[in-house]
Amino acid sequence: MAVADLAAQGENACESLTSIGSRQAISVTFLEQLFGKLRRAGIVESVRGAQGGYKLSKPASQISLDGIIHAVDAAPKAHGCSPETKITCTGRSDRCLTHDLWGALENHIEDFLMSISVQDVVDGRLPMTEAAE
Repeated sequence: MAVADLAAQGENACESLTSIGSRQAISVTFLEQLFGKLRRAGIVESVRGAQGGYKLSKPASQISLDGIIHAVDAAPKAHGCSPETKITCTGRSDRCLTHDLWGALENHIEDFLMSISVQDVVDGRLPMTEAAE
């Protein structure tokens, strides 16, 4: 929401976190954490000074939702398996019957988010499913 808000202000817009937070009803403290991660990922740049704030580091059409989500460590997870600890969603070493289903869902979500840019969100150009049409 915050990155889309920033993009909606226009190309090269520089906005304070207070302004973004006010428009989107998000706390400035939370935005500070998010924008620190977004800055380190190269999605936004900080601008110092009285008229400072944040601006997008590249055009909104070149920023995928997937990139934003990974930058803030919020990748969607459909199952509880953890490859790092070798513990599966059952809490044991064996996989549940639906393990592959949830893995495939995660892949579809990832592909979906990769296919949508921030500009698509701002312009309301989102793929519709047959049920939603």
